[in-house]
Amino acid sequence: MAKQFIYRGKTLEELQGMSLSELSEILPSNQRRKLKRGLNDRDKKLLKKFEMLKQGKLKKLKTHNRNMIILPNMVGSEIQVYSGKEFVRLLITQEMIGHYLGEFVMTRQTVKHSAPGVGATRSSAHLSVK
Repeated sequence: MAKQFIYRGKTLEELQGMSLSELSEILPSNQRRKLKRGLNDRDKKLLKKFEMLKQGKLKKLKTHNRNMIILPNMVGSEIQVYSGKEFVRLLITQEMIGHYLGEFVMTRQTVKHSAPGVGATRSSAHLSVK
């Protein structure tokens, strides 16, 4: 038997039936404050695009808005979020509710050191090689 998803005692269907003010009561404090102050224009525009995506009016959705809270009505959608260099595909799942979009799209890569590059000083060419 598959485990049923529950977020703070609520199932996904119950979460999707809630209004934003009801949902803000069970979210963590930072997200609660953002929803109580009201979403800004970029967030409202993105929510409208999510509705269009669900209805099939949009084929794909790209955004630079990494500061948007993942809400229950976004679950199951595929979105492309900008990482600072490229758009990264993100499939929104139930466990992501209450987090920000930017948390799932990494902006930094691991540092890979190699030989000194073009234009390096002469002293950097004499580093010890182990």
